[in-house]
Amino acid sequence: MRFLPLASPGTPTARAAQPLRAVPWRQTALFLCVLATAGCASLAPTDRALPAVAVPPAWSAGGNGTAQGATATSLAQWWQRFDDAVLTSLVEQALRANSSVRTAQAALQQARAQVDVQSAGLLPSVGASASAQRSRASNSTGNTFQAGFDASWEPDVFGRLRSGVSASEADARAAEASLADVQVSLAAEVAVNYIELRGLQQRLAIARSNLASQQETLQLTQWRLRAGLTTSLVTEQARAAAEQTAAQIPSLEASLAQSRYSLAVLTGQVPGALDATLAASAPVPQPTAELALAIPAETLRQRPDVRAAEQRIAAALARVSQADAARYPSFSLGGSLGLRALTLGALSAGSAVTSALLGSVSIPLLDGGAARAQVRVQSAALEQARVAYEATVLTALQDVENALVALRGDREKLERLTAAADAARNAALLAQQRYSSGLIDFQAVLETQRTLLSTQESVATTTAAVAADHVRLYKALGGGWKT
Repeated sequence: MRFLPLASPGTPTARAAQPLRAVPWRQTALFLCVLATAGCASLAPTDRALPAVAVPPAWSAGGNGTAQGATATSLAQWWQRFDDAVLTSLVEQALRANSSVRTAQAALQQARAQVDVQSAGLLPSVGASASAQRSRASNSTGNTFQAGFDASWEPDVFGRLRSGVSASEADARAAEASLADVQVSLAAEVAVNYIELRGLQQRLAIARSNLASQQETLQLTQWRLRAGLTTSLVTEQARAAAEQTAAQIPSLEASLAQSRYSLAVLTGQVPGALDATLAASAPVPQPTAELALAIPAETLRQRPDVRAAEQRIAAALARVSQADAARYPSFSLGGSLGLRALTLGALSAGSAVTSALLGSVSIPLLDGGAARAQVRVQSAALEQARVAYEATVLTALQDVENALVALRGDREKLERLTAAADAARNAALLAQQRYSSGLIDFQAVLETQRTLLSTQESVATTTAAVAADHVRLYKALGGGWKT
């Protein structure tokens, strides 16, 4: 903004052409002191506590063998607990290249730049200008040359600008926490997809193994049919059982390919890019050490989504103060120092120097209630942020409780299924031997084979579920980012 030189009535241009004269600096200094003193009494944001949410002293689902005292640092790279080099590589690649992480990083950069924009409003602005004008009147022509500097500053008397800075700083901290939340979710998603892939590989191996066993049984029934020891009904039953098992293989292979494609996209690559890396089968990874649980209150402090919700409350609170301060007068100071002459050579003369100092105040009088309405708007936004914080805390507590319950239940289920699979395997072997000796009918063989296939699939599925439960628990505890 360029401030015009102050001139007495009737002679707006005469003063500009006069030499630089002494400015009443005492009066100006007094005015600045008044503004500075008023700034000390500005309307700073009221310190309001976060919404009170009842946090239990311990987890109702219990730790089931886990210890107390986990920290965010110990959970920062929880995927290394699985001691799986491929999993570690995939997670780290995803954290570097995934589009969601890059988007969150850009949002953080934007928020930090906005802090700089808001902070700049607290400082004076200085600009330079120059102009040359040629005019003609009747038979005469004239030139005018000007050059100078302009400065302006808005003293933040009632804290409106500082509240804007506080709001943008809170937004930046919320964006930083949101980036961490994206990293937490992404690491968990990659791990769950990887565990699912390994589980599908195990199920596919089980299906192929059972198919080979059933084909041997089919061949045995065909030999017995040719020897007149059985009927074609038994042979067809054996063929039907083998075909049913074979029918499961294409769907398992399709699911396996889809898991590879999902992992490729999560790591920022095209589908199929990881086919060679993930072609070889491997067991479902399990954590090598027990998880140490923190108390609920400590867990909430570790979760980035809770931290982001806290900062959104801080930003909303600052904007309430900003809207309230906008109802009060605003002040501005400006000045200019320059040269003005009719010829370029005259610009160096002392008489060409011009100066001006301007102080102004803007007082809102009648605005139809817009300023007060804006305060209500920001107050409602603050209440929304408080409610969102409460919901985030409750969801965080629920996530941990759900993960603990699921982990405990799947562990017990896996223990029983493992015993059942051992029994089913023994039963299938005994049935095969007794049928070969002609001691039992073929229906018993089919039944034991079906039971074996079902229990083996359940073991593979539940083994993957236990590993995925660990991942979800790590995520619920806020693991996957560095404080």
